[in-house]
Amino acid sequence: MLDVDRLLPLDGRPREIARELYSGVKDLPIISPHGHTDPRWFAENKPFPDPAQLFVTPDHYVFRMLHSQGVPLESLGVPRIDGGETETDGRKIWHLFAENYHLLRGTPSRLWLDHAFQDVFGWTKRLCAETADEAYDHISDCLAQESFLPRALFERFGIEALSTTESPLEDLRWHKQIQDSGWTGKVITAYRPDPVVDPDYENFANNVALLGVITGEDTSSWTGYLNAHRKRRLFFKEHGATSTDHGHPTARTMNLSKAAASTLFKKAISGPILPPEADAFRGQMLTEMAKMSLDDGLVMQIHPGSRRNHSTGVLKRFGRDKGFDIPTRTDYVDALSPLLQTVGNDPRLTLILFTLDETTVSRELAPLAGAYSSLRLGPAWWFFDSPEGMRRFREAATETAGFYNTVGFNDDTRAFCSIPARHDVARRVDCAYLATLVATGRLAADEASEVAYDLAYRLAKEAYKL
Repeated sequence: MLDVDRLLPLDGRPREIARELYSGVKDLPIISPHGHTDPRWFAENKPFPDPAQLFVTPDHYVFRMLHSQGVPLESLGVPRIDGGETETDGRKIWHLFAENYHLLRGTPSRLWLDHAFQDVFGWTKRLCAETADEAYDHISDCLAQESFLPRALFERFGIEALSTTESPLEDLRWHKQIQDSGWTGKVITAYRPDPVVDPDYENFANNVALLGVITGEDTSSWTGYLNAHRKRRLFFKEHGATSTDHGHPTARTMNLSKAAASTLFKKAISGPILPPEADAFRGQMLTEMAKMSLDDGLVMQIHPGSRRNHSTGVLKRFGRDKGFDIPTRTDYVDALSPLLQTVGNDPRLTLILFTLDETTVSRELAPLAGAYSSLRLGPAWWFFDSPEGMRRFREAATETAGFYNTVGFNDDTRAFCSIPARHDVARRVDCAYLATLVATGRLAADEASEVAYDLAYRLAKEAYKL
């Protein structure tokens, strides 16, 4: 079902070069330094319940496309937080998915799914209404085998290190269980403080108060609040964390005086706070987090530019992260200036920037990363985690930032079985791009081989301290 030369150049010499480059990296270990898989899978190591709960229900790339064509999220098994009913019959969910599989034609999701069906489960027929039951039964039979338990798949996928993402309010019990189990798989956490740094986050004031209870700090004061973050960051480091992650609406940063920051914090936790003030507080916290990274060494990631939960109705029924996060225009040059003026050239900081606004890559991000020693560019992300998006990213970023101010690839996924597929797509696209440089005389073949290795493995491992 899968074309062995998929995503490689069409014509003779570049294709041959790309094949050679790809053969050297396709079997490298996977470094997955940022994602949203559930650590409980690896802690308990229980069989995945059924094909629908593995491929459909947790994957917003899949169910958002079907929903855009009128398929209710309830019928796809997406859990409701408002107490409403949702479909729980895995076979029914799978049938609906199979009947609408054609909606994914031409999307990266189709590449990932076909790859997982064939390479992970040995299913080589095309999924459709007629093959739905056969596919469901085949995958279900596989999931009942020990070789398809989460840890076994982790090892078969060749994952060297995988990072999940947790809130400061979580106790990391599943990570501790993994650490205590004796299993050698490396599953670590990342510090995602959005619930306690974003005044627009639901229950923000209560979250901050709970942070104080957890840490024993007085989080009604600015000093105590910052100390609470420091303690939780160290707690996360004890559970393997090497990075923090910040999903803010904008890339705005601030560097206020202690008095001004304290006043803004008091307003954030007591309310009401105006939208510009909330954005200023988030910006101040990005700078504070960067300063903390100088002390504890955690790599900092900023994922700005998404209007999250655009549908308030879906948010109320299903909660966050249900496919209604939409890219917005994003400024980096002015927005990041306060942070960069403060710590942008400090050798102790690694700051990885992502974008959903492609227009900024060549105009803002690549020039910034090509100048400030702390900055690195994250790969094409989310809506642009696609062959075309990856290629555009390389073309826009390389001339100014080079390859070595980027951090390779990360899959950023909740869909566990898509991890090897996503990395395979990235490796193919990068090898195709490098082959073009070689064929046009811009890069020597031996250098291209080194770069392919770096993009597939070394850069992510070193940038994320793995």
